[in-house]
Amino acid sequence: MNTLQEVAVSTYQDIDPATGEVIAEIEITPQAEIEATVARGQAAWAGWSALPLEQRLGMLRKGCEALYAMRDKMAPMIVREMGKPLPEAEGEIEMWWGSLDGTFAEYREAFAPVVLPNQRHRTTRYRDAHGVVAAVSPWNFPMRMPIGIVMPSLAAGNAVVLKPTEHSPLVGAMIVEAFAPHLPKDVIQLVQGEGKTGAQLVASNVDMIGFVGSRATGQSIMASAAGGLKRLVLELGGKDPLVVLADADLDSAAKCAVTHSLRNTGQVCCSVERVYVAAEIADAFEAKVLELASTWTHGSGFEPGVRMGPMVSVGQRARCHAQVLDAVGKGARLLMGGEIPEGKGAFYPATVVADIPENSTLLTEETFGPVVCLYRFDGSEEEAVRLANDSIYGLAANVYSSDEDKAVRIAKRLRFGQIGINRYISSAPGSPWVGARQSGHGFLGGIEGHQQFSSPKSVTDSNPDSE
Repeated sequence: MNTLQEVAVSTYQDIDPATGEVIAEIEITPQAEIEATVARGQAAWAGWSALPLEQRLGMLRKGCEALYAMRDKMAPMIVREMGKPLPEAEGEIEMWWGSLDGTFAEYREAFAPVVLPNQRHRTTRYRDAHGVVAAVSPWNFPMRMPIGIVMPSLAAGNAVVLKPTEHSPLVGAMIVEAFAPHLPKDVIQLVQGEGKTGAQLVASNVDMIGFVGSRATGQSIMASAAGGLKRLVLELGGKDPLVVLADADLDSAAKCAVTHSLRNTGQVCCSVERVYVAAEIADAFEAKVLELASTWTHGSGFEPGVRMGPMVSVGQRARCHAQVLDAVGKGARLLMGGEIPEGKGAFYPATVVADIPENSTLLTEETFGPVVCLYRFDGSEEEAVRLANDSIYGLAANVYSSDEDKAVRIAKRLRFGQIGINRYISSAPGSPWVGARQSGHGFLGGIEGHQQFSSPKSVTDSNPDSE
């Protein structure tokens, strides 16, 4: 190998999923530079952690303001890199910004020292940073998902190395660009690359990994982290059920089923992916679903009125389409969509499939695509619980019934982190976002979620009030 080949920089192409055009050639961070980046973070985090909490939060707030100032540049880049409609990209940024005051109040409560007196001694419980956090983020919410790992990591006093998904590297770079000038040197850094780069970062001398993404990748991260007993927060996939009982408000339930199967082109970890409908109302429910789903047009995220952009890649579309074909091949009824459109881009139409066999991958594996999956059942509470829980996942679930006592009984037996009754899942501010079973390890958000980016430390001295 000659010298020029030895020093050649490897790149990959950042592709616009709506057009197939190359947005940019992204330089892949080589392994030696990953190790050097983490080493710089190791040298930087202790000084950052030693700063008073309010000083850290003040600097972090300036980084947030700088990021929000980029919104007119960031929102179109979200559309270009992952495809969602522009109003949704703008909403992703505005929702984060609108909740910022509450988030910072949570950080103060999460990381402030707490005094625990008793008769003879006084114990002060502090929160210690772990060190360097590897933040490995997904593409479906290219700004909010990385921020959900980066901000609590920094607030706790850690240094952060962000590896954004290869599908939205430029949005990830904007986050680091916004925060870095307002923080001490090397407290936040960026590496770029595909899956191999993420694996190298996870295997490097980091102290914690925060990851949002697929169950399979989460398993690989956990295995890699085991040797060093590294701290982990993993938010993984879901196969989220919606149970519609015979006494449900069908209009409301159908709107929930369609909206939350199709929004963001079905690329949401808590999308409705299994709809269990009591048999006696199934025909009426199907009619309402088809009427609503027919209004979900797809096209470029920059086109006014488009409700679904492309899927993030042709590979992701192929996986979704394979599940639809598997279900239909096993006897399911294809009621709408289910065909790959001609032309450029990774588009896939709103698709409705009914009477799906239980052994179909459409009912067992995460789809992450714009498919409404309908399954008839006998309408009993026992069968509703059995079917909803018949999954390795446990992220979110929804139950519709005019009898709220019955809906609550069912909800309490479901093994999911978030459950909505007669509405799509929603949690009060301060609630953690929990993936039960194989939908997560640890959790994000709320006081408890923020605290996972630190460890409690008890320091006990004499109680001056006992003298």
